[in-house]
Amino acid sequence: MEKRKVIIDCDPGIDDSIAIMMAAMSEELDILGITVCSGNVPAVQGAKNAIKALAKCKRTDIPVYLGEEIPLERELVTAQDTHGDDGIGDSGYPDIDGVEYRTDAVGFITETLRNEENVSIIALAPLTNIAKAIMKDREAFDRIDEFITMGGAFKSNGNCSPVAEFNYWVDPHAADFVYKNMPVTIHMVGLDVTREIVLTPNRLELMKRLGNNEMYRYIRDITAFYTEFHWNQEGIIGCVINDPLAIGYFIDRSLCSGEKYFVEIETDGKAMGMSIVDEADFYKKSKNAIVLTDVDSRKTMDMIMNKLFPGRTELVAKLGGNI
Repeated sequence: MEKRKVIIDCDPGIDDSIAIMMAAMSEELDILGITVCSGNVPAVQGAKNAIKALAKCKRTDIPVYLGEEIPLERELVTAQDTHGDDGIGDSGYPDIDGVEYRTDAVGFITETLRNEENVSIIALAPLTNIAKAIMKDREAFDRIDEFITMGGAFKSNGNCSPVAEFNYWVDPHAADFVYKNMPVTIHMVGLDVTREIVLTPNRLELMKRLGNNEMYRYIRDITAFYTEFHWNQEGIIGCVINDPLAIGYFIDRSLCSGEKYFVEIETDGKAMGMSIVDEADFYKKSKNAIVLTDVDSRKTMDMIMNKLFPGRTELVAKLGGNI
């Protein structure tokens, strides 16, 4: 199997951490580096959390790069009320000794695109690093293979305002800049599909039976806070894990489907961060994004579990549909 080269841009974050672990254990991916910006937590904490996630997979060979610590224009607002002060549910896991993050995520992105062939980017965070990288070296992005972003909402309501998804709301100017300047079609993995990916107590219990006790305990511990938040905020039993869907979709396009539209991001006012999807082709502008609207949630959850707990596909297939 030929692996696909990828940079993962993130802001770990509980669901980012699960996505990192899923990606690190996916044989389809050659992860050249993980870049971090502020979002769910300040960037430095996010970089430390990325290393913790990699350590659970014994993949600390993958370098982590610290990136932008503030949005392009607006003041930083984090989601520590959702993810805990440490970004991983106040779970108390210590930093990893002997593994340090590197600096200059933006430089790493542009140099990698210039020097490597067929590199894709999966962005799970506010698009600050990506916008800065395009501003630094627009020609490097002419070499990008694909660009996937977990962000936005089309027909679904927002999760931090009536209309805005968190990543685009944190840095709407960066998101709008990326949509207007990315030279390849953007794949928007937004709340319309990610809201369907719920880690339920039954799924967590199945993880307990799949053999990797250290992995199970880590996921259990970091999601406990997240699960409580989702119950109080949305009345959900379990927790929505948005970011792993972007990894899964990159590996297997059959997980989601959507349509191609022109998309721009509102940068100010009550609708700040809203992804404006021109469904009726009102603007007559070139369609810059594939907006995903349908997802096979069962297939996605099975894939996530099969990546995190390899070798137990028969058990996951047997029980997954019942939980």
